[in-house]
Amino acid sequence: MKQKNLINDLTTGSVSKSLVRFAFPLMLSNLLQTVYNMVDMIVVGQFVGKAGLSAVSIGAQLLHLLTFIAMGFSSAGQVLISQYVGAGDRKSVSRTIGTMFTFVLSCAIAMTVLCTIFAKPLLSFMNTPAEAFNSALAYTVTCYIGLFFIYGYNIVSAVLRGMGDSKRPFIIIATAAVTNLVLDLLFVAVFNWGVFGAALATVIAQGVSFMWAIIFLYKHREEFEFDFKASSFRIDNNIFKRLVKLGLPMCLQSAAISFSMLFVNSFINAYGVVASAVTGIGNKLGNITSVISQALSVAGAAMTGQCLGAGKHERIPKIIGTSLIINLIFSSVLSIITVLFPEAIFGIFNNEAEVLAMAMTYIPVAVLLYFGSAVRSPFISLINGSGQSRLNLAVGLLDGVICRIGLALLLGITFNWGIKGFWYGHAFAGFVPFLIGGVFFVSGKWKSKKLIID
Repeated sequence: MKQKNLINDLTTGSVSKSLVRFAFPLMLSNLLQTVYNMVDMIVVGQFVGKAGLSAVSIGAQLLHLLTFIAMGFSSAGQVLISQYVGAGDRKSVSRTIGTMFTFVLSCAIAMTVLCTIFAKPLLSFMNTPAEAFNSALAYTVTCYIGLFFIYGYNIVSAVLRGMGDSKRPFIIIATAAVTNLVLDLLFVAVFNWGVFGAALATVIAQGVSFMWAIIFLYKHREEFEFDFKASSFRIDNNIFKRLVKLGLPMCLQSAAISFSMLFVNSFINAYGVVASAVTGIGNKLGNITSVISQALSVAGAAMTGQCLGAGKHERIPKIIGTSLIINLIFSSVLSIITVLFPEAIFGIFNNEAEVLAMAMTYIPVAVLLYFGSAVRSPFISLINGSGQSRLNLAVGLLDGVICRIGLALLLGITFNWGIKGFWYGHAFAGFVPFLIGGVFFVSGKWKSKKLIID
C-alpha cells in the first residue's frame, strides 16, 4: 500500500475519471455493505417471520444510532488525513492515526457498557411490539458486543480512504459480507437460533473484518510512518483538538439524524409488527442508493480535501457535478425497477400477504428516499471535505430534529395521515442537506474558508 495523492491524478487526467476510479471500489464496498446489512433481515424474514423481521429492523435502527461516534470522528479523521496528504505532512498523518485509534476505540468500550445496561429502556422507547421484544433484546445486546469491531473498522477505512486507497476497504468488507451470509444461513436456517443467530453471525463477521484490517495496516506500517508501538497510540493534543473541532459536529449531526429516525419509527412501531417490518424493509431499500451516493460522497470528500490542501479550487465544481449526474441516473433506474416490480422486491424479505399489502403503499416513499439520497450526497462531500464543522451541525439539526420530526408529527398526527405521514415526513427531510449544501456551494465561501489543518 502506498499513500496516493489524488491531486496527481487530477493534474494528469480528467476529474470525472479520477472520481469514478477512486469511487468504484467504494461502490463495490457499499454494495457488499448493503447486502451485508440486508442479509439478517432477508434470512430472518424468510425463516422466522414478521415478528423476527420487526425485531431485526428495530435492533438495526438502534445499532445505527450508536455508531454516530464512529461515523463522526472517523469522517473527521479522514478529512484531516486527506488534507495532510495534500499538504505533504506525513508526520501529522501518523499522529492523526494514533490519536483517532485511542480516542474512538475508548468511546466504543464505553458505549458497549452503557448500551448493555440500558438495553431494555431503549427498546421500550422504540415502542417495540410485544411479540418482537424478547427477540429484539437478544439481537441488540449481542450486537452491542460488536460495537468495538464496528468502530475499529470505521477507523481503518477512514485511514485508507484519507490516503487515497479505496480498494482495501472493499476487500475487507467483502470478507465480512461473505462470512455474515454463511454464518446467517448456518445459525438461523440450520441451527434454528432465530434472531440471536443472526446477531451472532453479524458480530463474528465484524470481528473478522476488523482483525484483517489491523493485520493489513500492521504489515504496511512503514509506508505511512505508524509503527504500532504503544507510544504511537498516545493522543496528540493538537491533533485531538482538530479532531474534536471537526468530529464533534459530525457526531452531533449523525446522532441528530439517527435519533430523529428512531423517534419517528417509535410512532410507526406502535402500529404493530407489520408496520415495523415494512418500514424496516423500506429503510433497507432506501439504503440501496448509498451503494452509489455514499461512495461518491466519500470519494468526493477525500478529493475535495486534497484539492483544498493543494489549492486546486477549480477542480471541486467538476467533482460535485460528476457526482450529481451519476447519482441521479442510478436513482432513476432504481425508481423504475421499484415501481414496476414492487412485489418481487419486497418479497425478497417476506412473502406474507399483509406485509406485501402494506408495502405497496410505501412505493412513492421509496422513490423520494432514492432521489433525496442522490441530490444531497455531492454537497455533503463538499461540506465534509472542506471541514465545515458548524455547517455540518446545522445540517444535522435541520434535517433530523426540526424537519424530520416536525414534518412527521405534522403529517402523521396534525394532518391525520397516520403511518403514511411518518413515512413522508422522513422522506421529505432527506432533501434538507441538498438545499443547505447547494446554497453553500453557490455562495463560493468554501474557497476562502480556512482549512482545519491550518
